[in-house]
Amino acid sequence: MTRRHLIIDGMLSGTGIRDAIAGGYVDPNELGLSANLIKRIGKWLLGYENAHYYEFADEAENERLDQEGIEIAKHVREELPNTQLDYFSDAEMRRIPIA
Repeated sequence: MTRRHLIIDGMLSGTGIRDAIAGGYVDPNELGLSANLIKRIGKWLLGYENAHYYEFADEAENERLDQEGIEIAKHVREELPNTQLDYFSDAEMRRIPIA
């Protein structure tokens, strides 16, 4: 069985979860994630969308959103234990491995 590799990111028009191997976005519902986690991802995506429209001018908000995204990635890993996860900060344009 191939280990899945996902990237949590808040890019516009995305679902918050990208397939790092096949490319493209993955519907969180299709992964079998809990309803609470899916709702949390949606709320986080709205915050990131707002930050994007303000051109990531609020550094404190960017940091808060990135910390939330990293926590979301950790929870996804808990729910999908055989999955490698990374986080991509859209504000900083860098990929962060989730240990």
